[in-house]
Amino acid sequence: MPLSGLRVLVGRARHQASALSSGLKVLGADVIEIPFIEIRKPQSYKPLDTALKKINEYDWLILTSVNGVEALADRMKKLRFNPAAFHQVKVAAIGPATRKQIEALGLKVAVVPRRYIAESVVESLRGKVEGKRVLLARAKVARDVIPRELRKMGAKVDVVEAYETVVPTSSRMNLRAVIRDTKRSPNLVCFTSSSTVRNFVQLLRGQEVPQHTKFASIGPVTSRTLRELGFLVHIEATEYTIPGLIRAIVTKVGT
Repeated sequence: MPLSGLRVLVGRARHQASALSSGLKVLGADVIEIPFIEIRKPQSYKPLDTALKKINEYDWLILTSVNGVEALADRMKKLRFNPAAFHQVKVAAIGPATRKQIEALGLKVAVVPRRYIAESVVESLRGKVEGKRVLLARAKVARDVIPRELRKMGAKVDVVEAYETVVPTSSRMNLRAVIRDTKRSPNLVCFTSSSTVRNFVQLLRGQEVPQHTKFASIGPVTSRTLRELGFLVHIEATEYTIPGLIRAIVTKVGT
């Protein structure tokens, strides 16, 4: 077991933690699940519904997370949308997990970037969106790289809120208790987005992390946020996916 005896804290949203947790457990890790992030419905679906009702006016639909796809699926069901309604729209997915969810809805994915970050989405659409209408469905708070850069290319971009991420205050006591407990404190904390990093800091409320605790990041954007907030990045995935993060941990820790 390459990760035998390693205590790993997984901070993904509760309903999304299983893939990372189970992958680590199979390799022998002792996994602690405390969500650093909670996914909620937006205050109103009206902007998203309005955009979907005129989806045939768009040339591209961009989805940057599984959460966005789940919101789309919910609205398609609510509005009684058939996948055929999207036949004129090309779909871009930020990565393989998002692509899989989109295809499960019966939609075709035209573009998946080589690297699963916003900057790579922009590059993958270069030369394809000039003069085109683009719908970006995303979290309430997100980086503005995609809309900003696509507009520079000459695209008309509409950004609609599909969901929002919040700090799960119920996790505060659990996290602080685990961090304080010398017998339970994690050897490694996994971060799967910049939001998980920022929320981790909020949940700690200034409590220091033990020196033996290391940090693992799913990719360069998350790593940058860690460094900006004063943390070292001990492990960074080269493929910005959950399997890629697990492989990076095994490579670094399990050898």
